[in-house]
Amino acid sequence: MPATCGFRMENTHYVARLLHDERRRLGTPKGSRVLTPFWQAVLVLRWFRGERDIPKLGRDHRVSRATAYRYTAEGIDVLAAQAPDLQEALDRAQADDLPYVILDGTLIPADRCAEQTISVKGEPIDAWYSGKAHHHAGNLQALSAPDGLPLWISEVEPGSVHDLTAARAHVLGALYAAAAAGLPTLADSGYDGAGIGIHTPIKQPDDNQILSPDNRTYNRLLRALRCLGERGFALLKGRWRILQHITLSPSAIGDIARAALVLTHFEHGYLPAIR
Repeated sequence: MPATCGFRMENTHYVARLLHDERRRLGTPKGSRVLTPFWQAVLVLRWFRGERDIPKLGRDHRVSRATAYRYTAEGIDVLAAQAPDLQEALDRAQADDLPYVILDGTLIPADRCAEQTISVKGEPIDAWYSGKAHHHAGNLQALSAPDGLPLWISEVEPGSVHDLTAARAHVLGALYAAAAAGLPTLADSGYDGAGIGIHTPIKQPDDNQILSPDNRTYNRLLRALRCLGERGFALLKGRWRILQHITLSPSAIGDIARAALVLTHFEHGYLPAIR
């Protein structure tokens, strides 16, 4: 059997416990699976750490290709199910007296997915192709704490969707309510016009005019406050390297990212006491 390298043993036991509970929930007879929950957890964590060749992982663990894919998908599902929903994340942020949260978006590279949509100009386009990044990807929105710990991740949108459009679909409504309750949101210029309570940089005036000193100071302060929080996606992608390129269906990116979020929360001691 392969060694449990690249991640802590505590991670393995945590994922194994979730898998064990899932088998009990499904009524899986003891001893009927090729791998124990522990070794299935090892397979799943190796995949999250960037060993994206699932057939090879199956050979390493002496299971078939189909079983390796099934075990990986099950691991993603049980982890993603532990992720906080948007309201839970905001409620905890307020309970922890966070002064603000940071909204950010990222593109997760993915293999080509043949799905057509209509652009804002009325032309047919490849839905998952990002003109901004010049590759196929999924768009994720996330909220982070001021120290950069990611708190919540949205469902995936195709790469052709703009950050502001994705945010309107998944998060802005809740952020308005949070701002009214005293929890504002900081964001970059891509969210300009997002609405009340979403603080973005003040744009440079037209006709080459210079921003006033007050506005320049505001932008510098906003940038200084956002800078640590914007490491949230870097933290996820650096630790769980599978997020650097997804070879499964792009529609699974949201679940994969939320599963990685749960693993990150576990490592940082941020999981709720009781789930």
